[in-house]
Amino acid sequence: MMKRAMPVTVALAAVSAITLVLWYSKLTALGPEHPVFFYLLPLALVTMFYGRWPALLGVFAAAVCADYFLYDPLYSFAIETRVEAGDLACFMLVALVGVKCTSVLFQPSVRSAPKSRYD
Repeated sequence: MMKRAMPVTVALAAVSAITLVLWYSKLTALGPEHPVFFYLLPLALVTMFYGRWPALLGVFAAAVCADYFLYDPLYSFAIETRVEAGDLACFMLVALVGVKCTSVLFQPSVRSAPKSRYD
């Protein structure tokens, strides 16, 4: 059970850590204008080390956390402007494509070289 829970725990911990840093920078008015895209690299790393499913969970958790903690109005799931809705939609699209591409690029190769008919 611990072996199966570890990837999910790492994915959610990565999202939580990035959210905490971005939330603190938002409160101090030093935050980036489009903070949701800072989740992409940690989610790609989760995909490389733990696989596609924990990273997909991380993508959805990152979208929820970004909407709740990083976009105005804070601590609400309401989206005020089209720009914020576009940011979240673009993030989801890029993150899902990134997870898929990263999982394909870093999956172990199971295919062997084709055998010739003289082998």
